[in-house]
Amino acid sequence: MLDMELIRKDREAVAVALAKRLDAAEVDRVLEEIQRLDRERRRLISEIDGERQRRKAEARAYAQAKRAGVEPQVTSDDGRKQVAELEAELDGVQARLRTTMSELPNLPAEDVVAGGKEANRVVRTFGVPPAIEKVRDHVELSRMLGLVDHERGVKLGGSGFWMYTGLGARLEWALINWLIERNIEAGYEFLLPPHLLLESAGFAAGQFPKFYDDVYHLDRQSAPRGQFLLPTAETAILGAYQDEILDTAKLPLKVFAYTPCYRREAAGSHSDERGTVRGHQFNKVEIFQFTLPEQADAALEQMISHAESLVEGLGLHYQRSLLAAGDSSASMRKTLDIEVWMPSTGKYKEVSSVSWGGDYQARRAAIRYREPGGKQTRFVHTLNGSALATSRLYPAILEQFQQPDGSVLVPEVLRSLLGTDRLSPR
Repeated sequence: MLDMELIRKDREAVAVALAKRLDAAEVDRVLEEIQRLDRERRRLISEIDGERQRRKAEARAYAQAKRAGVEPQVTSDDGRKQVAELEAELDGVQARLRTTMSELPNLPAEDVVAGGKEANRVVRTFGVPPAIEKVRDHVELSRMLGLVDHERGVKLGGSGFWMYTGLGARLEWALINWLIERNIEAGYEFLLPPHLLLESAGFAAGQFPKFYDDVYHLDRQSAPRGQFLLPTAETAILGAYQDEILDTAKLPLKVFAYTPCYRREAAGSHSDERGTVRGHQFNKVEIFQFTLPEQADAALEQMISHAESLVEGLGLHYQRSLLAAGDSSASMRKTLDIEVWMPSTGKYKEVSSVSWGGDYQARRAAIRYREPGGKQTRFVHTLNGSALATSRLYPAILEQFQQPDGSVLVPEVLRSLLGTDRLSPR
């Protein structure tokens, strides 16, 4: 949620920033409507306060006249709106204002450019693509090695699902365990949240109302309060701290969670989205920080460096990209993607998005801090990042470490967890 005071004071700056993401004419229309509703809200509040004061004054005058033995003068209410009627109007205006405000995306940071994927910029590269004479893609390799059963996954869940088997299941679990240990070593507290969340968590994260249909919802009969399957642990972590005032001395608060992620997105049919690259359910370890505003820059850099260290630890070639405004999450001011090389397609695929949300999510979730010795609360800043998404690490490992005989070398850091240094055809 954007700061209403900022819109009042510097609408032009807000419009310029939002125009990086939205049509400029639409931005002006929405901001004009927001300011109109804001003026109407303040007018109604003033009218309600004035009417209450008038009634209190009349009540005092009536009581004084009674005590003095004088016939009280009664003012007619003809033509005046009752307080209850005004309050009903105010509730309606505030609801429309909140809905309109909630549909606006966050303001992109100054160094984030306008545009979509075509405007993304590579800012760092680690290593070089491995030289592979005859490249097999990860789907072929996973079948040769007996690691993933795509057919039975579809039998169980339909298109966009798969099932890890044998050493493939062990490799996936080894990856998750290794990522968990590395995040604990980096100072993050481990959480295992529920997978079913209330809709308030989706609103707080900025996914609702705009992306309401992108997740799996329970029907209202089964879940009268409204529940959905989490699309990412970011939603759960943020929702867990809704309506709280965090201890300033403990900021930045660093937590992480492992969860499967459930998404109603089109399953990949293109060559670069086959196999486990895109689906309706996948595993991810998510890191998150709640910070003071002045801590956010350092936290973002620390989180990016940490996520990159995980990819480097696995020995994978990757690049870091600064996303353009139109390719970033609507809730985020700035996003940097870490993308691994896929030899079979000659393209990079994102395994981590590290993002800074400013106070946008905190406003929606009412997550605040109080400065030492002060009474006023302020909103924290939120940052999140994948550390990491295994469904894309998995094919990158198979493809980058494939050998001429069809075997795949296991990354050194996973060998003790997996009990072997090589995956060989059956």
